[in-house]
Amino acid sequence: MARSSLFLRCSACALLLTFGTSAQETQVTSESSIWDVNHPEGPTFDQIIDTREGTWMNVDVSPDGKSIAFDLLGDLYMMPIEGASTEAKPNPVIQLTSGMAWDMQPRFSPDGKSIAFTSDRTGDQKKGGDNIWTLNLDTGDLTQITQESFRLLNNPAWSPDGNYLVARKHFTSRRSLGTGEIWMYHKSGIKGGATSGVALTRKTNEQKDINEPVFSPDGRYLYFSEDASPGNTFEYDKDSNGQIYVIHRLDLEKGERETLIQGPGGACRPTPSPDGQTLAFIRRLDGRSALHLYDLNSGAISILDRDMERDMQETWAIHGVYPAMAWTP
Repeated sequence: MARSSLFLRCSACALLLTFGTSAQETQVTSESSIWDVNHPEGPTFDQIIDTREGTWMNVDVSPDGKSIAFDLLGDLYMMPIEGASTEAKPNPVIQLTSGMAWDMQPRFSPDGKSIAFTSDRTGDQKKGGDNIWTLNLDTGDLTQITQESFRLLNNPAWSPDGNYLVARKHFTSRRSLGTGEIWMYHKSGIKGGATSGVALTRKTNEQKDINEPVFSPDGRYLYFSEDASPGNTFEYDKDSNGQIYVIHRLDLEKGERETLIQGPGGACRPTPSPDGQTLAFIRRLDGRSALHLYDLNSGAISILDRDMERDMQETWAIHGVYPAMAWTP
């Protein structure tokens, strides 16, 4: 079987975006008004931005390999994988979401009919903050999967059967930096009364982050990254040439967890190939973030690109150490 081509990196898209909803000032009604992210009180205005490049963009490839989805400045877009429109071949970029809410991290469902994403839009019970949502690409219907106003969620990923989503839940204690756990939710979300979720990992302490969950193609394993630097508190002087983040693998059948990739330069954003034989990941190399491939059979590591966008291993990376990337089918 031919091996899948390595994933895409969306680095430049020419789009015209509009921010704001009205040039008119909105009348403040009362101090007891419920905050709605998409309809904030106070003055608003339109800002036209001619965008030639995007920074820190999450990208995914549709299961049929024909389209990519990506985020840009808080909105979601979809376009043909061969590129944007030309006079000879018009291929329109489709804007999937808009408005004041910040939408990011789109991930296609296994059947390609829906996209899961992170959004701070105001949801059920008028609660705002980062939660997981799904968008039906045929009807445009939105489903709120999680319902948190404090322990917020991000980085959704689908199970191979398309029935469940995993995401990173944020935990804080006395300090705002906090840590993370990986939780799993049924795709029915609020509509199906399934918002409580199940914890797949537990935080090791109050400051070391866990993030970037993703299933193996056969559904047996869960890959994720974790801050493995020494100590139980967040350090502000981490050595980027040493080991900060590592990649773990959780066996969902046996409940056993192992450290899969570690060492100098760390390891983050695990991304398994469609055949489950290779894991793409990011590691710091000579001060730069480099794209690596890990052979899951032999353990061999190879370098694919030495000049990627800078990762965030030293920082408080609650939305992920590196933007999501994807393989072609």
